[in-house]
Amino acid sequence: MSAETPVQSAGNFTRLRLRFRAWRGSRPFWAGLLTLLGGVPIAYFPYATLKLGNMSIAMATTAGAGSLIIGVLLITLGLTMWFQSATRIFAGVAAILLALVSLVVSNIGGFLIGYLLAMIGGALSVSWAPGRAKPEEPGRPDPSGGPAADGVAEDLPRGADAAPGDPHTAYEAGDGAADGPRAAERTGGYRVG
Repeated sequence: MSAETPVQSAGNFTRLRLRFRAWRGSRPFWAGLLTLLGGVPIAYFPYATLKLGNMSIAMATTAGAGSLIIGVLLITLGLTMWFQSATRIFAGVAAILLALVSLVVSNIGGFLIGYLLAMIGGALSVSWAPGRAKPEEPGRPDPSGGPAADGVAEDLPRGADAAPGDPHTAYEAGDGAADGPRAAERTGGYRVG
């Protein structure tokens, strides 16, 4: 490889993965996914027929139409959370209410599977808030890149913890007792007492 070899760009898979990641981060993705998945068992179980050998078990009830409506509405709300994130609070509250109604209407909320998924998805949707972009000032380094952003205390000059323009003392406030090197520092190098 020489210095004149062009740099290869990222592959299609990497580019698509990064685009999906950016899309996913700008909306309540997991809330929509859980709500969508919660609608599937609620709509499916009343129409399911289990076969055990020659015997078939039908779960059909008189509330089959209600279960189908609740399931389809939950799937629609999950898609709404993805593609219309401005309505996330309405969609979250509606998902929670439909999950509660599914307990009574649809085989205990799709045997509690659909109920739990829809409740968690609705709660995530209500609590999700879009992130804010940090305004960058020209000429200043990004403070999140240093060790101070990881929980390590920065070295600040004395009195720097006060806001700019606030008066601050040159020395630490203490009880005045001599306590080793700090006392020597406060008294200008002479040990007192």
